[in-house]
This record gives sequence, C-alpha cells and structure tokens, in this order.
Amino acid sequence: MPIRRAFGAATPYLARAAMALIKPFAALRPRPELAGRLCAPPYDVLSSAEARQLAAGNPVSFLHVSKPEIDLPPDTDPYAAAVYARGRDNLARLIAAGCLAQEPQPCFYLYRQVLGAHTQTGLAALASCEDYRQGIVKPHELTQPDKEEDRRRHIEALNAQTGPAFLVYRAVRALDEFVEGKLAGAPATDFVAPDGVRHTAWVLSAPADIEFIQAQFARVPSLYIADGHHRTAAAARLASARSPARAFFLAVIFPHDQAQILPYHRVVKDLNGLAPAQFLDKLAAVCSVEPAAEAPPEPTHQLGCYLAGQWYRLQFRPALTAGLDPAARLDVTLLQQHVLAPILAIADPRTSPRLDFVGGSRGARELEKLVDSGQYAGAFLMHPAQIGDLMAIAEAGGLMPPKSTWFEPKLRDGMFCYVMRET
Repeated sequence: MPIRRAFGAATPYLARAAMALIKPFAALRPRPELAGRLCAPPYDVLSSAEARQLAAGNPVSFLHVSKPEIDLPPDTDPYAAAVYARGRDNLARLIAAGCLAQEPQPCFYLYRQVLGAHTQTGLAALASCEDYRQGIVKPHELTQPDKEEDRRRHIEALNAQTGPAFLVYRAVRALDEFVEGKLAGAPATDFVAPDGVRHTAWVLSAPADIEFIQAQFARVPSLYIADGHHRTAAAARLASARSPARAFFLAVIFPHDQAQILPYHRVVKDLNGLAPAQFLDKLAAVCSVEPAAEAPPEPTHQLGCYLAGQWYRLQFRPALTAGLDPAARLDVTLLQQHVLAPILAIADPRTSPRLDFVGGSRGARELEKLVDSGQYAGAFLMHPAQIGDLMAIAEAGGLMPPKSTWFEPKLRDGMFCYVMRET
C-alpha cells in the first residue's frame, strides 16, 4: 500500500527561531455523568466488528460518531459517503440530547490518565498546522493515503475534530509544577473505563492560567507526534484548503518523561520452509541464541523468541549495532534487516500477510498462546522503544519502522471535541 511522508518531510528540518504555538478552544465535552458510557477507545484500535459489539445497547457511545459504519449494514464500505454523513448526524444527535455540551469560552484542559502504577497528565489544546508543516511539530512515521483521506473526510463531514493527536514535549519544570497545583482542584470529568483506566479532566479558564501556559509553550522548540499521525496530517490537509483561522488540530500534549511506550511484538505464520533447528542455525549467525524458561527482554538489543514450545534469548551481535544512527539501531529495525527479511523473506512488514503484530501489555503469554495454537510458527518478544529514541529520530527528520511503538493508555475519543466553526 502506498505510504507517504506528511507534506514531503523527507530531510532533517531546518532550524527556525519559532517555537510551539498552541491555543485554547471551547471544547465540546460530555456531560459528567455520561462520560464513562460516552467516551470510547480511539477509532483506529478497533475493527468495525469490534466497535459494533462494544457499542451494542449503548446509544451514547462515541463509536457511533468515530466509527459510524457500525450503524449501517455490516457489508457497508467504511469509506462510503453515507458513513461520514451518519457520523455527522450522530454527533448532532448527541448534542441535541444534551449528552455533549460546548464550553462557553476558549479554555485549556488537563487530562490525566491512570493505568495501574502509571500516571500521565497532558494538556488538551489546539496545535498549529503551520507548525506541523514547518517541522516544529515533528512526525516519526509515514502516513497511508487512504487512512489520511478517511480522517480528512470525517473531519470535513462533521466540521469537527473528535479525537486528539498524542503529542509530547521535553518536560519543563515550571509547567510540571503548574499542572501539579491544578490537579488539587475539583475535576470536571472523572470516570474509570471498562479497561480499568481512570480518565480525569480539569478545565482551565482563568486568563492568567491561559497566558502562563501559552508563554511557557512559546519557549518549547518542538512538539513530537507520539500517536495520531493520520489525524494530524488530515487536519493539516483540510486546513490548507480553508482559512488560516481554522489551521489548528486537536491534541493532548504530554511531558516526555510521562509517556509510556510498550513493546510491539512480532509473530510469523511460517519459517520460510525451514525446520525450527535450521532457523535457529541461521539466527546464530546474527544473534547469540540461548534456551530459556522464559524470555522477557531486558537490555536493548535482546529479544525473546518462542519456537516449537521453547523460549530462546537472542542477543544481536555487537558488530551489527555499533555506530548506527538512532533509527537503524532500534531492535525492530535490526530484527527486520537481519532476521525477517534475509532469513524469513518478509521484505515489507507493512504489507506481508505472513507477519502480524501484538502490541501493548499483552506479552509472553499471548505469544505462547498464538504459537501453541498452530496459527503462527514463531514469535519475537521485543524490548520497547524509548521516548528519547523517538525524539532523536524525529529531530533528524527520520522515520521509525512500522509498529515500533505502542503508547498506553490510549486517549479516549469524545473527551474533547474541537468544533471548527467556533474559531
């Protein structure tokens, strides 16, 4: 499938004196007592069938807006014009019923998520599409034209952005202290989702607070897209055809040291005609291979491999990792270049039907289950990428391989919507 860089950003960005521009907005937000039922997982982590099942019996689920094909016959093309029209009508219905209401004035919002021992608090705001075009907002992944066009059509049909991009910035002490102080106040929204994640929001409407936040971000040289490349590119494309006043996209912006990256594991359907012993022999040319009771990877460049009911600990040989740039030394890159492509003949991980991915908190037990079922021949348990690597690669204008990062917890769609006609 064709892949593209947003706005042709293929080389390191030129240095600019400008810093990050963000602005407050009058968010469309859920009624507090409905937020737990209304707010939904991001549209792109669920299939249509999964979304249909999750929203069944819940007319206020935001999935009726973000994945509106669930309200049409199952054989409906998810890119049909009727789908986007249904999303527009469903959003209007939620507004008319009072399930969603718009803030009376532009505000910033704090959005805290708690998953187990992990807590992260971001700022819900509008980020500049021009900053995205100029490389102040930096991507690290390619976008797929069909997915980008889907979100553009969705935004255009609803005249609203209904799910935020996940951005990070290098943490600023003054902002950390400011946010910590605001969390002591009463929240506007607070609920625990079915997956156990607690979602809490605060409204920051005081002019002094807004001025302070904008002044602090005016000193932030770069924002980095962690998750939401297609949302961002779609908003920027739409903005290029509209007035500059609409040239913003919805985002929640987190300090880098709070973002949690989980690994993206690989499972392969066959060994390219090799017996397990033959495959292990070929692996030994690029990795040390040691049998293990379990193989959770610990240091970078160490992987777990599950094959024929046995775990192996793999360590890439130092000669393969020395002197590489940040993108080339990622474990997912090394695995692709030295194992998947030359040994298993999986040349393109984006399109190969012989390769699948398991992201997030599902780890060794899930991989064992998939291989033991006979559905897959082998699995690779990956070490998670680091946020510092992501930022370094983005700063260099580089790209991370597909399925390199899984950010969790996910931002819920419907927590904050940006109604574009209000600016």
